[in-house]
Amino acid sequence: MARPRPATFDKKKIVAENRRARFDYFIEDVFEAGIALQGTEVKALRGGEGNIAESYAEVKGNQVFLVNSNIPEYSHGNRENHEPKRPRKLLLHEREIEKMHSAVSRKGMTLVPLMIYFNSTGRAKIELALAKGKQTHDKRETIKDRDWKRDQQRIMRDKG
Repeated sequence: MARPRPATFDKKKIVAENRRARFDYFIEDVFEAGIALQGTEVKALRGGEGNIAESYAEVKGNQVFLVNSNIPEYSHGNRENHEPKRPRKLLLHEREIEKMHSAVSRKGMTLVPLMIYFNSTGRAKIELALAKGKQTHDKRETIKDRDWKRDQQRIMRDKG
């Protein structure tokens, strides 16, 4: 029998975050995946460099790849430095890959990376979300809710 998964992932150092994803998509499921990185990529990430703002994940066969993520070249690397925008393999369980594949094949679902971080054991992980795109009116609702919550906090602080 498999051991139960923790409700939240153990994040020690957040390297890159896709803050726009929660505004542009309805987040349904969140997965934690490992990333197959080269040595200089890990060093660049430990230095706090990396960008996943325009990236996405795609399922090819029984593997998942992170596409269009930018991890710049390591400054002290030699000629064996990595390519900054190469597709990177994500390490997931087969059951998770099957779930993603079936959801992506449905209309409107996509795999969006939310953040790259190092966990407590020092491994680079990525938080990947199964999401559905928002329409313009949904985005307006999100803005209204956010503004109202900000006003509520301001009123409570002033009256408080």
